[in-house]
Amino acid sequence: MQKTKRKPLSFVAATMLAAATSCSVGALAANGESGNAALQARYTALAPQLARNEFQRPLVIESTESSNAVSGNAYAVINYPFATVSDAFKNPANWCDVLMLHLNTKFCRAADEVGPSKLEVSVGKKTPQEIKDAYSLTFDFRPAAATPDYMSVRLNADKGPLGTNNYRINLQATPIAGGKTFMHLQYSYGYGMAGRIAMQGYLSTIGSGKLGFTRTENAGEKKYVDGMRGAVERNTMRYYLAIDAYLASMTTSPAEQLDRRLQHWFDATEQYPRQLREVDRAAYLTMKRAEHQRAAK
Repeated sequence: MQKTKRKPLSFVAATMLAAATSCSVGALAANGESGNAALQARYTALAPQLARNEFQRPLVIESTESSNAVSGNAYAVINYPFATVSDAFKNPANWCDVLMLHLNTKFCRAADEVGPSKLEVSVGKKTPQEIKDAYSLTFDFRPAAATPDYMSVRLNADKGPLGTNNYRINLQATPIAGGKTFMHLQYSYGYGMAGRIAMQGYLSTIGSGKLGFTRTENAGEKKYVDGMRGAVERNTMRYYLAIDAYLASMTTSPAEQLDRRLQHWFDATEQYPRQLREVDRAAYLTMKRAEHQRAAK
């Protein structure tokens, strides 16, 4: 009986990889077509709110809360070409530069592995803190769609601090008139009983009196949302401002980019002191420069 000649393992692996890549590219393109149509429709629907709102910038913040999850959404027109935005946020390492602007992010490092890229992140206090005392999250970084006029990336972490879970940071972007980009940022997480108790403890102590951006009407009086909706809206805003700060820093030399990002982010948060003011400028800059030096080691 004639024996079938076996292909070298490397050839088989390469063939499988080529087939998987072909399917992946096709799936990204298909996702891009449907995602772009939905995002463009959302831009049209939000046009009046983007043109006139209390933020003094083309921005809409929304949030939802259920019995076991909370989600925040930022829709914004940003003054950067789509190609610039798409190229920047397809790179997982650049997301560390974004996430590190947030007060609570103590450490971030991107690592390429088999399968999706990983972001190793530590989160903790809004003041200087040793990494060993912070909470660790591992985000999977996945491009969800990519076409010449649409991009989408997803950062997913199954487990978070204090009984929270299913952390999601999703970014979509599409070009619009005037060389600008319309983006949608979603930030969400889930929680069980332990997570809800921990969050309620925070909101009744350190987080007491802190507000979000959405106003609801009760008995004829409009008030800003608080509690878990307020918390997710504040963090969604912080991440949106971090994206904007990162893009603003790209016009400077590499040596100046970190300081440009930090200054831009802090200045932007100071426009909303009722919701976002936590520390003064000197404390923020000192802490963040030290954290970046630590992450670079």
